[in-house]
Order: sequence, then C-alpha cells, then structure tokens
Amino acid sequence: MSTVVDQQDIKREKILEAAYQRFLHYGYSKTTMNEIAGDLSLSKALLYYYFPDKSQLYIAVMRKLAGEYIQNLESELNQANSLRDAFAAQVDIHHNFIVKNYNFFDFFRVNEQNLPDTIWEIIAEIRNSELTLLSAAIRIEEQKGHIKPVESPEQIVDLLIDALHGVRVSAVAHKKVMFPQKEHLEEIHTKRLLLLDIFIKGLMY
Repeated sequence: MSTVVDQQDIKREKILEAAYQRFLHYGYSKTTMNEIAGDLSLSKALLYYYFPDKSQLYIAVMRKLAGEYIQNLESELNQANSLRDAFAAQVDIHHNFIVKNYNFFDFFRVNEQNLPDTIWEIIAEIRNSELTLLSAAIRIEEQKGHIKPVESPEQIVDLLIDALHGVRVSAVAHKKVMFPQKEHLEEIHTKRLLLLDIFIKGLMY
C-alpha cells in the first residue's frame, strides 16, 4: 500500500512541477490542463483525478511555493548575524521570490479584487510565519542587549510588514494594487531597504 502512495506522491509532485513551469512561462490564463497533461504524457482524465480543475492545481502549486519561501526564510534567518541582517533577508527573499515568479502571479493581477479564500489563507500562512520568525529575531537581539527592550515584538513586526508592503514607486503611488509593474520592483526593493534601516535604528536607540 505504501508503494502505491509513494508513486502517487511522486506523480503529484511531477504534476505540480510541470504546472509551475507552464504558469511561470505563460501565465495562468494562457495555460490549459491539456498542455500540462501533454507535458507529462498523461491523459487528461488522469490529471483531473489528481486536480479537479486548473484553479485547484494553481492553488496547490501556490501552496508548494509558499512552503519553499518559508523554509528559505527560516534558513536565512537562522544564519543572520544581526537584526538588520535578519530583516534584510526577509526583504531580499520576498523581492527575489516576486521577481522569479512574476509571471506566475498573473492570476493575482487578473483576480486582484476576487481572489479565492484559499489563496488568502496561504498569504496569511506566509505572513504568520514571517511574524513568528522576525519576532523571534527581535527577542534574540533583545536578550543580547543589542536593542532596547520591546514590549510586543509581534506588533512591531506586523507594523513593519504593513509598511514594507505599502511602499510604492512615485509614478503609481496612488494606485492600490497588489502587484506593481515588473520594471518598478527594483526601486521598491531599494526603498524597502531604506525603510528597514530607519526601523532598525529606531529599535536600537
């Protein structure tokens, strides 16, 4: 029985990887289940056995990416030598994650006002992980005496993440959009690092 389950898990992972590559290169709207099945030499019926529709497949890939993002962040924070390094790691990893997967997120841009609840749940899981990991980083630096005592690290981190996500380029600052144009990402990244430096100095003095 376990062998059958293992084979199903392997096949499921292959489907997720093939779907990811399709979504990444062509976007959600220009990818079909037929194409994904063709990439894997699977029947469409077998693909639907694992995933009932394209949106469910996309969400499964999104959940996998979220898990990888959290693991990467945790690994980098464990190696951080200072609070600034820890928070800069979050800013850099988030930036690289968006840049690398920009086309994948066309689903977000198209459905920005009507994202499925499951997507919001995944976003919430990412944010909660960031809160937990970065709050722990504050506690460690506080115990070392590198920063002044903080009453609620979670509230501080929550505020900072809100502020970082609120950074916009001046040309589109009035637009309340989740995803900026790709050519604006580097400018946003630079501004977020500047904001981070101001934040860290505020904790130290």
